[in-house]
Amino acid sequence: MPYPARARQNAGRPLSDLNITPLIDVMLVLLIMFILAIPIAAHALQVPLPTGGPSNPIEETNVVHIDASDRLFWNGAEMDRQDLLNQLAGVAAMDSQAVVRFDPDGRASYATSARTLALIKDSGVENFAFVGNERYRDFARAR
Repeated sequence: MPYPARARQNAGRPLSDLNITPLIDVMLVLLIMFILAIPIAAHALQVPLPTGGPSNPIEETNVVHIDASDRLFWNGAEMDRQDLLNQLAGVAAMDSQAVVRFDPDGRASYATSARTLALIKDSGVENFAFVGNERYRDFARAR
């Protein structure tokens, strides 16, 4: 049986159609390999879930404040220098990572502030911070 004329014209040219049969074969082989490689979960794993509650403990604040009349305050309670030293030493002994915040009033005397800083240093506190410095950012311009 003779070939049609059309078939004879395209006989020397390459086919432009994509042969996807090998691609499908490879994809099926990969699918079967993945199915065999993934283990079937035959048992359940019991994971204890956390219960509700605070995730981070509330950090105790340790604030030394000097008011305008040069009175010393520890966490809002007024006290003298010796009591303050005892409180600071107790904080330093209990927690070496505790931070003591120093918050002097802008009208407090410099001498009282300097003595209080020396008191904090002598108490053994290792972590120290000034509170409220942003209040005095424009202090020099106000004069």
